[in-house]
Amino acid sequence: MKTICFYFQVHQPFRLRTYRFFDMGVDHNYFDEYQNRYLAQRIAERCYFPMNELLLKLINKHGDDFKITFSISGMALEQFQKYVPNLIESFQNLAKTGNVEFLAETYSHSLASIMDKDEFELQVERHSKKIEELFGQKPKVFRNTELIYSDDISESVAKMGFNGMLTEGAKHVLGWRSPNFVYKSATNDNLKILLRNFNLSNDISFRFSNRNWSQWPITAEKYTKWINELPEDAQTVNIFMDYETFGEHQVAETGIFNFFEALPENILKSGDYKFATVSEVFEKFEPVASIHVPWPMSWADEERDITAWRGNELQEDAFEKLYSLKDKIKKIDDPAIKRDWDYLQTSDHFYYMCTKWFSDGEIHKYFNPYGSPYDAYINYMNVLSDFILRVEKAVK
Repeated sequence: MKTICFYFQVHQPFRLRTYRFFDMGVDHNYFDEYQNRYLAQRIAERCYFPMNELLLKLINKHGDDFKITFSISGMALEQFQKYVPNLIESFQNLAKTGNVEFLAETYSHSLASIMDKDEFELQVERHSKKIEELFGQKPKVFRNTELIYSDDISESVAKMGFNGMLTEGAKHVLGWRSPNFVYKSATNDNLKILLRNFNLSNDISFRFSNRNWSQWPITAEKYTKWINELPEDAQTVNIFMDYETFGEHQVAETGIFNFFEALPENILKSGDYKFATVSEVFEKFEPVASIHVPWPMSWADEERDITAWRGNELQEDAFEKLYSLKDKIKKIDDPAIKRDWDYLQTSDHFYYMCTKWFSDGEIHKYFNPYGSPYDAYINYMNVLSDFILRVEKAVK
């Protein structure tokens, strides 16, 4: 029997305060406490609590026939513990069912995998420990920030002991091949790779409420029909998306919760597919081929590359200055500096500096607190300049 794998990313960035009018070297409170609390509580109310409740209801209804997979960044977990502590218990209730798998990722939802291997491995180790501490699972599968993947990254992930990894089913990598199979790393045969079916994923995450779309509205019956129309030899259908799709990006009034509540029953009664966690997919199927990815790819934008974060001079300058501190950070034993080092690595800061204005422009505006990429850059660099002063003082 073929499998269908639903994976959800949960990430909440810490927003920076507007720092340009503050005294450099005096005020080190970089993060907007009000906005961070407001957004965490708002999204929890709209998305996390109702969707967790729905998933628990579906697990109780369908038993072992319904399973899902999560990764929750260390940044998100810290915000939940700080601003919405009972939300952790809600996710723990899902973990206790045995039907939910939690994956490892970078603690800071950072781009350390393409900047510094030591920092990358340190963050993954910290995140894995956090997941085990909170949910009682030691992650066996890795999901990198924004599904970023390359041959070089896959080699590092395999050396860390993971048996599988997720990434995008990008056309420029797959060519004529299908994302609906298990693959393996080109540099390590022991690391299995699961690829996102971006068409079926984006039908829910981006197109669900688009009344101008020719296929609107999506119903559970219609979506199940699309799945069953896939080629007969497909091993697995991998639906990967932001968890905030439910109730935040697609608000409750669109019918998104009703759609998902009806979906498992429609898929299961068709008889061709069984819901599975990522690890179960890897256990069930052997790779059909290796994928060769010499340059990093991601699930972002039309290009499916890393230009959303490292596509212009503003971003490159910010990245270079931040990671030039890494050797000094290792010598410092100051919890406040270590915390800010974590938070300043979060990929969202650099995403806000993106200067793409075409097909992906609207996506880059969502949750962006800045009026322009240049405002994002100036604000970040002012904060970073103050942080550098603190690091230099601590080293001395």
